Amino acid sequence: MLAIIKTGGKQYKVAEGDKIKIEKIEGEAGEKVTFSEVLFVGDEKDVKIGSPLIEGAKVEATIVDQGRHKKVWGIKHKAKKRYKVKFGHRQLFTEVEINKIA
Repeated sequence: MLAIIKTGGKQYKVAEGDKIKIEKIEGEAGEKVTFSEVLFVGDEKDVKIGSPLIEGAKVEATIVDQGRHKKVWGIKHKAKKRYKVKFGHRQLFTEVEINKIA
């Protein structure tokens, strides 16, 4: 069984047993999470496509970890003004394991 879910402004293709890193959502490790914004559900025999969402479909997952990605560096610069700033950013993420697609 395969599904496409929408969370954090992005879309993810998931199957049961997958571990994915998504934008940070509230919760502790071990808590259950339900994604109700399901765009596609299907397997070899049957396919359901939402317009835009599928009514009553949901994907259940368990939070595995809360963390931060590696640091990404950026630079601000203004020509001929002696202005240069270097900055870093670490994006927060939540790692979830997909348990059930219903």
